[in-house]
Amino acid sequence: MENLLDVDPTFGWSRIRPGAQRRASYMQAGYWNDDTLGELLARGLKRASAETFDIRSERRPYRGSLGTVDAMARSLAAGMAKRGIGPGSIVAFQLPNWVEAAATFYATCYLGATVVPIVHFYGAKEVGYILRKTRVRALITTDHFGAQNFLANLASLQSEADGLPDLEWVAVVGEPSFDVLCEREGITEIVIADPDSPALIAYTSGTTSDPKGVVHSHRTIGAEIRQLGAIQPAARPMLTGAPVGHGIGMLAALLLPVWRGGAIHLIDGWDPGKVLAAMAVDGLSAGQGATVFLTSLLDHADFDLAVHGPLMATIGLGGAAVPVAVCERARGLGIECSRSYGSTEHPSITGSTFADSWERRCTSDGVALPGAEIRLVGDQGADVAPGNAGEIWSRGPDCFWGYTDSASTEAAFTDGWFRTGDVGVLNDAGWLSITDRTKDIIIRGGENISAQEVEEILMRLPGVAECAVVAAPDVRLGEHAAAFFRMLNNAEQPDLATVSSALEKAGLAKQKWPEETHGVPDFPRTPSGKVQKFVLRQRLREASGS
Repeated sequence: MENLLDVDPTFGWSRIRPGAQRRASYMQAGYWNDDTLGELLARGLKRASAETFDIRSERRPYRGSLGTVDAMARSLAAGMAKRGIGPGSIVAFQLPNWVEAAATFYATCYLGATVVPIVHFYGAKEVGYILRKTRVRALITTDHFGAQNFLANLASLQSEADGLPDLEWVAVVGEPSFDVLCEREGITEIVIADPDSPALIAYTSGTTSDPKGVVHSHRTIGAEIRQLGAIQPAARPMLTGAPVGHGIGMLAALLLPVWRGGAIHLIDGWDPGKVLAAMAVDGLSAGQGATVFLTSLLDHADFDLAVHGPLMATIGLGGAAVPVAVCERARGLGIECSRSYGSTEHPSITGSTFADSWERRCTSDGVALPGAEIRLVGDQGADVAPGNAGEIWSRGPDCFWGYTDSASTEAAFTDGWFRTGDVGVLNDAGWLSITDRTKDIIIRGGENISAQEVEEILMRLPGVAECAVVAAPDVRLGEHAAAFFRMLNNAEQPDLATVSSALEKAGLAKQKWPEETHGVPDFPRTPSGKVQKFVLRQRLREASGS
């Protein structure tokens, strides 16, 4: 059989696995091997033990080496093993970008257990859902950070009627409960787990309100690390501000540098001024990922093209829609960009390299990466011809095997293909351009409007830092377009007449024009920097009483 729907024997979740023929092809091509995530990390940390491991934090700064962090992880693993953690155990951590987050991640993998990173700014509702849904056995956290009081949240969850029945113990960084976990003698041997078993469960809220637990096996996450490492150019060390509790920060800071044998630099809060200062001191790059990370640096008063430009000569963008206008602006400053496309579920689907032409790597989202396959499927379930829009379906060695919710797993796959929920167009040469998410398409009087098509034009208006176009309720037409703007340096927000004039000049059909405009000081975002459009749509529904 080409693909197998079965049940994970340890946790009881439905999973979609490639059949014997496809598994053999992944192994033969080198996309898969029998390494566990713990083995991959242990080898990488040993090989790069002299490389710098640096945390920029007002509360818990750290500067050491990958070797010292490896030793901390082994010490922590010894204490966790004494408390029964091993293959089949699920360990969660909710920590900022601190060294203890890295040590916990590595220690859990060394024991063959399943690691569940939780974004540090998630509150009681999200944390409770994750702990219960994943049946977490052990949690490592801290007392508070930013607006979140983790211990108060935990106490409130434990006091609820359903409590946290699977949670056996909690260790708190900065308190004795964590310190006593770190044994004097660390483990020397890595525990070998089944490479087909769950290694990592990454929760993503994406652009919808309900979090989903994305289950990756040792094989799928290993394939992603190798694949991403192969397409990214060797470059200077990067300062990562994306949370390591989220897929993008986890890959960029905890996994990929270890596999490539490079230094790790983290900051526990994205402050563009502090990031720019750190870049200058240590010669670091920054700004990869969602466009907000790059534009926040370019927009800051401390950005010095002579100092910072050479440090960020090449920037990879993805994780959210990438406006061509951002790539054009960067190129005007001597910064070359490339776009890629993926998700927590299927992290690297398409991409480009800096050897590709500017037009290809900045006006499209790349071609299918080695091992990855894509289809564009229309409303009737048939593939669409090149040049036509369709939902993107994908499969590949780094594609996840399912969600912690079995019903969601079965709904997300058709004949072994992952239905991404994104809409795109393929040209004759196989280059993909993302045009929308299925949930972000605006249906005005029965006609589909691509929000991204409108946003590309409005992003070029003077003073606009960021724009999001969403569906607003309409009594007569069902929906119409509404534009939200985040402005630069208190610039005046475009009014409806300015918006209409710009879209008319661009030749966009009038029915696609936004019929209302709104300003925001900042957008609601996912941990990866994506705008949460469902929040904006909800605001409009509440304002209209719909």
